[in-house]
Amino acid sequence: MRIVVKVGSNVITRADGTLDVTRMSALVDQVAELRRMAHQVILVSSGAVAAGRNEITPSHRLDTVSARQLFSAVGQAKLINRYYELFRDHGMTCGQILTTKEGFGSRTHYLNQKHCMEVMLEQNVIPVINENDTISVTELMFTDNDELSGLVAAMMDADLLIILSNIDGIYDGNPSDPTSKVIRVVSHDTVDLSEVVVAGKSTFGRGGMLTKSRIALKVASEGIEVFIANGKRDNILLSLVNGEDIPSTRIPAGERVNGVRKWIAHSHDFVKGTLTVNAGAAESLLDPSRAASLLPVGITEIGGNFEAGDLVSIITSDGTQIGLGCSEYDSTTLSEALGEKNMRPAVHYDYLYIEAQP
Repeated sequence: MRIVVKVGSNVITRADGTLDVTRMSALVDQVAELRRMAHQVILVSSGAVAAGRNEITPSHRLDTVSARQLFSAVGQAKLINRYYELFRDHGMTCGQILTTKEGFGSRTHYLNQKHCMEVMLEQNVIPVINENDTISVTELMFTDNDELSGLVAAMMDADLLIILSNIDGIYDGNPSDPTSKVIRVVSHDTVDLSEVVVAGKSTFGRGGMLTKSRIALKVASEGIEVFIANGKRDNILLSLVNGEDIPSTRIPAGERVNGVRKWIAHSHDFVKGTLTVNAGAAESLLDPSRAASLLPVGITEIGGNFEAGDLVSIITSDGTQIGLGCSEYDSTTLSEALGEKNMRPAVHYDYLYIEAQP
């Protein structure tokens, strides 16, 4: 089984910002045991900025971008060195991959990253992945490593994604309220959990449980089982993989989605244009019983300038996004073909991802 494990900053960081080496060691012990059980494990680990923040004191006040660059540069070296030493104690080797969101926007870069991780796994090297915060300082950043772990799980055709936080899962209310309970199972076709999930950010990370839940639902809808669990619980990874009844939230896998559609599904930030469709085309695309491509005859309006092969957003007349896909035409050519019959698809079914609708 191929497993992606996401470790949040609050799992491996103490309250004072220092790395919790004891907790890191316990998690590495579990990953090593999973490897001995013949599972492939990819580790997506936060903690670099938090580790660097505690390691160095700037000589003067830094702006947010400069501070993040400095702390991540120092902290990432500290973080990966600790992982390397801990895995070496088990006779295992880990390797570092630093990535950016832009790396997932290009199909070529996407496949290069996938190939690198495949080679590492083939050679029994455990990938340890983190966002490259030294250069990811624009608005085009991952929400946090929850988003990154979802992208990696989809890219690597994982069987299981485990998102470790510092609470037991998704609660039916505020986790600090003693009357709130962990939602043990959430259907993968649930559209929104915002009514029960309390929005908020972790102490050292950028995301929160609402982010985790949305990413988990999306990944599960693509055919990957997801657990959200407490990384501070002893033997949490082994308990989940072995099917023990442990407090956590499970999102069962939906129908498996092919690799190209998985890439498209996670590429909202890279669309170059919009295609507005009529009611008939929208109904056809949203019908789960049909394998429908988007034809020029069903498009009423085009927005943006794009080339053939670029990603486009597919929207209804009221602006609701229903899908993403790779355009078979450039925007100029497609504009000339609007409403025309007997034309090749504007977006072929094989390169089309339809989103779950409320």
